Amino acid sequence: MMRFFYQFGVILGISLLGEILRAILPFPFPASIYGLVLMLVFLKTGIVKLKQVEEAGNFLVDTMAILFLPAVVGLITVVEELRSMLIPFIVISLATTIFVMVVTGCVAQQILKRTKNAKQEEEV
Repeated sequence: MMRFFYQFGVILGISLLGEILRAILPFPFPASIYGLVLMLVFLKTGIVKLKQVEEAGNFLVDTMAILFLPAVVGLITVVEELRSMLIPFIVISLATTIFVMVVTGCVAQQILKRTKNAKQEEEV
């Protein structure tokens, strides 16, 4: 149980660093982005080991859907105001979803090609 609290403490500490960076730096990024970038850097450099945050991170990912419920309930309370924006919202959502899928697919194909070429060069 204490290990779980320690892991949450590490995640919260990195989130706090993200809040501090947001207050200090002049860039218009939310603190959560700074926190995610810090977590990535800390994990990649070994400052934070995966085992130090893995269980708490998995718990947060598993409960993510529940964490969005208050936002959805908030939208339900203003559904009448949103009704006039429904068609543009759907069009924009579909267009951006397709765009993200295409870009992700192209990037994944390029990575696979480079990985395949690197393996072939190693074999020669």
